[in-house]
Amino acid sequence: MKAQTLKTKIFISFFSVVIIFGFLVSFLVARVIKNDIIARQQRQIKNDLHVANSVLYGGEIGAIKTAFSIIALTADLEKAKNKLGLDYLYIVDKSERKNVKSEIVQAAFAGRETGGIRIIGPEELRQMGEAIYNKSLIEIIPTPKARVTQNRTLNKAMAIGYAMPIFDASGSVKSVIYGGKIINRDFDLVDKIRDLVFENRYYNQKPLGTVTIFLSDVRIATNVLDKNGKRAIGTLVSQRVYKKVLEEGKLWLDRAFVVTDWYLTAYEPIRDIHGNIIGMLYVGILEQPFKDIEKKIILSFLAVILLAVVLAAVLSYFLAHAIAHPVTRMLVATRQISGGDLKHRVKIDSEIKELNELAGSFNTMAERLELRQASYLDLIGFVAHELKAVLASTILNAYSLRDGFLGMINFKQRKALDSVTRNLDYLESTVKNFLSLSRIEKGELDFTPVDVCLKEDIFVPSLEAFMKQAAEKGISVSNNIAAGLKVKGDIALLQIVANNLLSNAVKYSPQNGKIILNSTAKPDAVEIEVYNDGRPISQEDKSMLFRRFSRLNTAEGRKAQGTGLGLFITKEIIQKHGGKIWLENKQQGNSFILQLKRGL
Repeated sequence: MKAQTLKTKIFISFFSVVIIFGFLVSFLVARVIKNDIIARQQRQIKNDLHVANSVLYGGEIGAIKTAFSIIALTADLEKAKNKLGLDYLYIVDKSERKNVKSEIVQAAFAGRETGGIRIIGPEELRQMGEAIYNKSLIEIIPTPKARVTQNRTLNKAMAIGYAMPIFDASGSVKSVIYGGKIINRDFDLVDKIRDLVFENRYYNQKPLGTVTIFLSDVRIATNVLDKNGKRAIGTLVSQRVYKKVLEEGKLWLDRAFVVTDWYLTAYEPIRDIHGNIIGMLYVGILEQPFKDIEKKIILSFLAVILLAVVLAAVLSYFLAHAIAHPVTRMLVATRQISGGDLKHRVKIDSEIKELNELAGSFNTMAERLELRQASYLDLIGFVAHELKAVLASTILNAYSLRDGFLGMINFKQRKALDSVTRNLDYLESTVKNFLSLSRIEKGELDFTPVDVCLKEDIFVPSLEAFMKQAAEKGISVSNNIAAGLKVKGDIALLQIVANNLLSNAVKYSPQNGKIILNSTAKPDAVEIEVYNDGRPISQEDKSMLFRRFSRLNTAEGRKAQGTGLGLFITKEIIQKHGGKIWLENKQQGNSFILQLKRGL
């Protein structure tokens, strides 16, 4: 997982909390708005259904009852029928009772006035006349989401009827007067209910509120419009509503697909006087207006939430900056200290008390380190200087003894002296490194730039010094540095660089490996590449290479002798020359590449 900066981490944490909180609030508000607007309107639809029910049963049947009570028995029935706006009006004698199919009339012969809704079959419709029969015929139209039916024509009618008994002198029913209205295509009835409940309003050229009377599942009177803008007579109710209302006899109170659109709806069964379900009464209001209102409210609220999130993001950024900036300065200070700049101090100007205390403690630590460094550098310089003088004569005597200048020695003595001289060489190299470190840390590294030929003046002498060690390991050395390449530099310091690089190349090359030196001339710089076979250095180890007292944690690194100062000193010298040094992995080894400004 990729590491993040403290500032980014704090900002992301704060901002994530804001986003999550904003999302939860938005979700809850959306649910509340949806439940409030839609649920409230759905409850209102239930009340509207009660009103429609009252108009259908109480209003229409009650109107016929009132009309019957004022009809003169000797009046002309045809004239009375037209005056009352009925589709049929009859008087039936007791002797003809068995020929009458109307359950409402049969109830009246039992001696009580009866009104209700009934289904009239095709035979009875024909007896009422061709006009009534034709008015009742309705073509059934296949409808989306409705049940599949094989019927293509509805030849029955639903009627609102009322029957009143007429008694003789003895109190017995001698006849019944009955009449009613055919509901099929009775648009005045459904429009009257709609206007009372919803008013005649439209939304996007569609009726806002609609009313329908169904015979079974077929619309026989409605102000619902089809896709052509005509009344959807003959269309069918959806299968879900059919099952719940007509089959189960329950109230439907939910959204439903009505011919072409979604409506908030209420359906209830229509029953005859015996309680049998013969159809449905429906009221509904177009869902889209409420969806649009809901959408506008939610979008408005989301705009507020978005603005709040933006403001919170800005505040989170500044808060993250306020917290992370002092910590970042502390991090920079630790890098400076670890890089050797023990004079670096942290400003104590944070608004956070704990961070000021941390900065104060850090500065105190840096001051103490600076004092200790001065002491240890003086000690290193003194000890290294004293050892250098002693080593010079010791090395001279050891080599003189090994090479037979002080008398003949046997093979075993020479082998032992070889080991002694190698250890003395390592000790001399270590002393020189400590002297260089002391001068670098104290800023006393002398720098005298002159024109230097890199091959002839620097790398050829260094190779001669290490050729014997390379030969002992069977290492082949190729010096491909171009002759005459000049830079401005200090010969003694550049010699240290070459010695350190070649020493490492020999040290870390495997048995029978190879070392290759190459050069690249650029317009304003020269690059020298020192390659040696070996295991490619990992990315993690690369970051440690040029630190003081840093050594590779590998099998080869643990075997090789060293102080971990060579590459640190090399880097410091190269930087003092205005150049740079870096490592590049190769397929079978590693290349140290140093870049120096060209000489004149």
